[in-house]
This record gives sequence, structure tokens and C-alpha cells, in this order.
Amino acid sequence: MAVRRLAPQEVQPAAFAFTADNLAWAQTQIAKFPEGRQASAVISLLWRAQEQHDYWLPKAAIEYVADMLGMPSIRVLEVATFYSMFNLEPVGQFFIQLCGTSPCRLSGAEKIIKVCQDRIGDQRHVTADGKFSWLEVECLGACCNAPMVQINNDYYEDLTVENFNTLLDDLAAGRPVKKGSQTGRVSSEPATGATTLTDQALFDGSLVGAWKTRFEAEQKKAAEAKAEAAKAEAAKGKE
Repeated sequence: MAVRRLAPQEVQPAAFAFTADNLAWAQTQIAKFPEGRQASAVISLLWRAQEQHDYWLPKAAIEYVADMLGMPSIRVLEVATFYSMFNLEPVGQFFIQLCGTSPCRLSGAEKIIKVCQDRIGDQRHVTADGKFSWLEVECLGACCNAPMVQINNDYYEDLTVENFNTLLDDLAAGRPVKKGSQTGRVSSEPATGATTLTDQALFDGSLVGAWKTRFEAEQKKAAEAKAEAAKAEAAKGKE
């Protein structure tokens, strides 16, 4: 596991506090746990603190959450440094987490990595305009739609050099972008379209009557067989 450290002191804010809305939200999260178990809310509160602070956690936010939950700050720091979902240094307005595990690599992730290197720079580097930074991460669980990236909280899948460049252009310009598949694929069905469960009769109810009739016929046949067996047994007993 890579060593994760807090950002340099020169970029750390002097203080942190939740906004009024986030404070009210945090209090509802804490109230979900019984007395003495408030520490169970630590991940939720850290995540909300990160969202509030430009998608990264400063030292002041970690200490603030620790005070709110009555925890030693080192315990909260342990959580923040363990989970890679928490960013410990400034990131771009659009933080790109690029999946680099086997399915994505086999589907062309190297080309997407090169786009990031050419357009943004090295990993963790924030562009001069503050818009982009990127990081290669472990599997994000969208293997069927590889290669893919997560940008902030959203997935962008079925990437090519062309559509990824277009996506970055649109984000930089503030234009609307399409989340999910960039090629029009629906969910995780085959790229050529669905190949199973395509018979509409499976969904329009037309098979229900036929199924019910068959089921009733089978029940009747079984009852008749049982009656015949009982009749034969009774006749045998009279002999």
C-alpha cells in the first residue's frame, strides 16, 4: 500500500467548519448511532467535509470531525489516510480517477492514460487553470464498459481517445456532458445490443394465461392419477 500523507503546510487552510446545512446534516448522521458509538459516523462526516472543501481533506477538517465525534485526531487521521476515497491534497475542479486494472488495460486504458499525461501532466498535478487533475486507481467495478474513468462522483465509460478528448473539452468549456457510456451502450449489455430476454412476450403478460392453463392441466392430471391409484388400492384390498 502506498504511503499517504497530508498536503504540505503551505496549502493547508488555517481552519475548517461545516456550513450551516452541512452541520445540520452531520448532526442527523451522528444521531443515528447509540450513545458512545458516535465514532461510527466518521466516514460519512469526512466525506461531506471533503465535498465541501473542493474535494480534498485538509488537516483542519480532520481535526474538526475528530472534535465533533469526540475522537482523538490520530484516529480520524488513520481513517482518512487508509481509504483512497479521501484526497489529502488539492485536486482539480474535475478530478479524474482512471481505472488501470486488467479489464480496462486490455480494452485500451493505456491510450486514455496518455491523453491524461498529454493534456494534464503527471498524476496528482493540477493544471494551471485549476480545472483538472488525475490519478490511476484500482478497479472501479465497471469492467463490462471498459475503459472508464470516474470524474468527481460520476462514471464515464466506453472511452476512446476521441470521445475522451471531447469529454475533456466539454468539461473545460462548461458545456453539458453525458454521464455513463460515451457510445450509447445501455447499462452493461453487449456493445452490439441485448442478446437475451429479447422476446417481448416475456414482458407483455401474454404468456401468463398459457402458463396458468398448463399449470391447471398438470394439477388436474396429477389429481386424476392419485385418484386412480387410490381406487386401485381399494380394489386390491377387497380381493
